[in-house]
This record gives sequence, structure tokens and C-alpha cells, in this order.
Amino acid sequence: MRTSMLLGAAFAAAGAVALPQTAEACGGVFCDGGLPNSMPVNQDGENVLFVLNQNEVEVHIQISIDPNTNAQKFAWLVPIAQIPEFEVGSQPLFDALLNSSVPTYQLQQTFEICGENGISGGLTTNATGTAGDTAGGSTSGEEPAPGEDPVVFKTTAGAFEIVVLQDQTIEPIKQWLLDNDYQWIDGSEMVLQQYLDEGNVIVALKLAAGSDGGDVHPIVLRYPSNENCFPLRLTRFASIENMDIRVFVLGDQRAAPTNYRHVLVNPLKIDWLQFAANYKEVITKAVDDLEADGLAFVTEYAGPSNVVQPFSFNFYSTSWNEAAFVGLPPEQVITTLNDQGLANCFGADFCFYNHPLLESLLNDFLPVPDGLAAEEFYANLPAYAGQIDAMAWGDGSGFAQALDSRIIAPGEHAQELLDTYSYLTRMYTVISPNEMIADPIFHINPDLPEVPSFRSATEYNLCDGNSVVTLPDEREIFVPNGGPWPDFIGEMWWAEEVQQVALKGKPMHLVNNTAAINKKIEEWNLAHGWPRFPDAPTTSASDTDSDGPGSSDGGPDSATGGGQDDASGCGCRTGGGRGGAALMLAGLGLLAARRRRR
Repeated sequence: MRTSMLLGAAFAAAGAVALPQTAEACGGVFCDGGLPNSMPVNQDGENVLFVLNQNEVEVHIQISIDPNTNAQKFAWLVPIAQIPEFEVGSQPLFDALLNSSVPTYQLQQTFEICGENGISGGLTTNATGTAGDTAGGSTSGEEPAPGEDPVVFKTTAGAFEIVVLQDQTIEPIKQWLLDNDYQWIDGSEMVLQQYLDEGNVIVALKLAAGSDGGDVHPIVLRYPSNENCFPLRLTRFASIENMDIRVFVLGDQRAAPTNYRHVLVNPLKIDWLQFAANYKEVITKAVDDLEADGLAFVTEYAGPSNVVQPFSFNFYSTSWNEAAFVGLPPEQVITTLNDQGLANCFGADFCFYNHPLLESLLNDFLPVPDGLAAEEFYANLPAYAGQIDAMAWGDGSGFAQALDSRIIAPGEHAQELLDTYSYLTRMYTVISPNEMIADPIFHINPDLPEVPSFRSATEYNLCDGNSVVTLPDEREIFVPNGGPWPDFIGEMWWAEEVQQVALKGKPMHLVNNTAAINKKIEEWNLAHGWPRFPDAPTTSASDTDSDGPGSSDGGPDSATGGGQDDASGCGCRTGGGRGGAALMLAGLGLLAARRRRR
């Protein structure tokens, strides 16, 4: 049983040129939406979207199934305070959220002038990396007496059959699930009983008969409440060690964890030379640091929701129209889908579908005849008109209804959400089953600053083969022989700050290691002869002013450089074009005089 509620080169003589390379942190289906060298990402975690409205919570749960398992045997149990409304969710919306807010690391390369015939100072190369995817109803549902049928509500939503179960004890609910072919995980009884004792009902979802993994889609739950919470205590029974959990919140301002800590990671732990390839390891240890204790989130992005580019992910288009398929001869279906932009089928055997559920719907209403490949059949329906299953297609109304309920309506609602709510927050944690002892709750804090997803550092390559990396907060790190990233002996802190975020105001610092980190940086640099003029400061102002960049109250994370912690370092790398310019360093004197943080 999968419980889900996270559910669950040219050298310039007088200046510089930029040669960007990019690698992005992936959370969705592809790192960078199809750019050269993009690579697919295997998500072992869970993703959930909360939409915060006054007196109402709407939660979108991304559901995934292991393709090597029997999808019909899986069930999803969601404890919730009351019976919600249910709708089909949009997988392309999750793809858009994951990819559009993915944290991106950039490392610009600059070079010291090395003699008259040497490299002209200021040549800049950018290298970027990313760290790290309708039927409803309600009822009052009086509490059943012991021994009665625990089912208080039934409905369907897309490919899922849904029941709401309620009882004073878990045993009748467990027996009902077993009797109705739901898989049960031994050991979950105690936690489910706790949820019942707290006044929750249990929502159980499973795929309807005839559905398979290709029919799986997110589920939307909507219910009156001022609190958004998901049952992580239950997730641990179907979890893995160090599971990725990503929480998105759409609202009017930035969101933060209420009963979990908030962490800013230590920049010395991030491998900037490898585009934060060790990102997940750093986050895993940072959220386990002192006072975080494994119950903490980091913020990957916080800012305008228009960062999400819906048309790049095809989750809605005004050209989609289910009515066009009612009464349509089946051999014209693909042509009509092509015209609406839902499919691109042409030639003898090529079809591309612009929504992950479309091919499954075609299989249901236009099944592929025996002996034919799906591509050759759908790409040339008129040629196989005599083999089309006319009974499965009917008059097209069934296909039209399914198209609307599973693709068009969810996509239109996704677009409405992005148009209505101006602010998106993306949070991330890595957590293991033994740490899932409390259900995270989130709230809006209007006083928190934005957290950009783009973080850019600069590596200044010296003539002697060493280099100096300037982090986005302007702290400088000496790197012997140009790499690898230094291992700072005696430097033990994975988190730069551990915070508790209230409903208003700046976060309270439970742990602040900024001064100690700055001292370690200074000692390291001086031990390696940097700066060349020892009276020049090498650390940021954050050691004396914790509200400045690099160590702010909920602001840009000093470790990620301009954004707080980010997830899922997949390390995709793509080539980019030229762009930008850097000031030429005219000599060693100018090098020493480079602007640093006060």
C-alpha cells in the first residue's frame, strides 16, 4: 500500500565574453524541458501542492505507481479531518511546478592576467547546475456504532474509486479494506488508530477495475479548514530511507513550516565546482543538524507564481474542446486531436501526445487492433477504418466526457490557480521513516523575503593554478590547484542557520553558525595566502549583520547563493550560448581591490 499525502575559445583583448553551461536540479519529468542533453529524473519522493484560501484548503496529491507492481492491489489511505470534495488533478501542473521552480547553480569562470602574452583577464565562462515532478460529494457522516459498516461515503474521480471510512476503532476499517481487495501493511494499525482518536476519517483510493498504471493521475481534495497538514506519520509505513518530499504552496505570500524547523545550509558543504552535485547529501545532513533533528524543511523557491510557464507543459489550452468528438466518426479522431494541439500524429507511424493521459484514453475508446503497433494505427486511422472497434467508440460521447473530466477540466483549473494566486513557495526535505513522527503544517508569513531559484558563483583562476570562488553572498573561498572543492578540517556544521518561523515577523534563530563559518573561511584563506593583501576583508557582512545576504531571516541561503536550500541534484548539464560581460581585471592591484561585502 502506497500511502500518499505528500501525498501521498576566444579571448577578448579589452573585456570578457560569457560561455554558459547549465545543469539543473530536477524534480519533474525532465530537467530542462527538452534542452540538449536533458535527462529523465527518477523521483523516489512525494510531491504535494497546497492552495491556501480563506477558510478552505485545496490539496493536490501526486500519485505514482511502481510499474513493476500490480497497480490493482495498491491503495492510498489519507487521514483527513472531514469528508472532502474530490476531483481529478493535473499531472502537467506538477511537471510545470517542478521544472519552473527548479534551483539552478551557475559557476562563472574568470582568469587572472598572466604576463603580456597571457590570458586577457576577465574571460568569463558560465557553468550552471541544478540540484535536484470529476465527481465529488460530501456528507456529515455520523460516527458509526462498533460493528457497523465503516463506509460513510463513496464516489469516483477519474480512474480512482474512493471510499471514506469511519469508526471508533481501526479493526472494522482494516477488515473492510482486506475484504475489498485492498493491500494492508502490518504495523500501521496504531498510527491509524491515533488518527481516528483525533477525529479524522480515512479516505481510501484505488484504481477502478479496468484501469492500469497509464491511467494514474493526481487527486484533488478540497475541504473547509484554516490549516493545511498532511499525515506524514502514516507515510512512514510505505516510505524509504532518505525520501524526498517537496511541498508547493500557492497563496498571496510566502509560506513556511509551522511545526517543523526551517534550515539554511552551510555554503562550505556545497560542492560549487560540481554544480552542487552533492546537494541531497548536504540537505539530508543539514535537516538532521542540531535543533533541526530531522524535522525541518528548506526553501528552494519563493516568489511570483508566474515563474511557472504553463504552455511549456501543455496542461491547458483554450483550443481543447470535448464537444468536437461527440458524433465524430472514429477515423477522424486523431485529425481532430492534432487540430486542437492535443496530439501530433503524422506520417506512417509517428504519434506524440501532449498530455500523459491521452494515449490511455485512446486505448480505452479506440483500442489498437491485434497485430498493429499503436503508432501505426493512430497515425493513420483512415487506413484501418475497417478494423476500428465501433462499439468501443460509440458516438464519441464517452470519449468526450473522459477527455473533459481527466484532461480539460483539470487543466483549466490549474490555469485558474496560477492566475488567481500570485505567490509560489517550494519547500523540500529529506526524511526517513523513523523521523516521520509529526505531521507537517504550513502557514503564510507576510514578512518573509523572496528566495530566487538561480544561484551564481564566480571562480577566479589564478596564474599559479589555484583559484578563488566567490559565492553569491560574496564570501571568498580559496581552492588549491583549482579543485576539488576543499574539505574544511574541523568544520562540522551542515546548517548555517536553524530557524523557527512564526506567523509574522522575522524567523527566530535557534542556531546561527554564521560567525563560526566566517572564521573558518578566514583561517582557511589566510593559511593559503589569500587574500594577497591580508588587510582586505574576506568574509561577508553576515558575521556582524544577520539580516544581510548570506545569512538572512528566511532570505537567500548563504549555502545556495541567492536561494535557500534546493533538492534533487540530478546534475543535468546543457550547453548554452554566449551572453553577458565581465569587467576586465587590469592587473594584480585591481584583483586585490575587487569589491567585497562590507
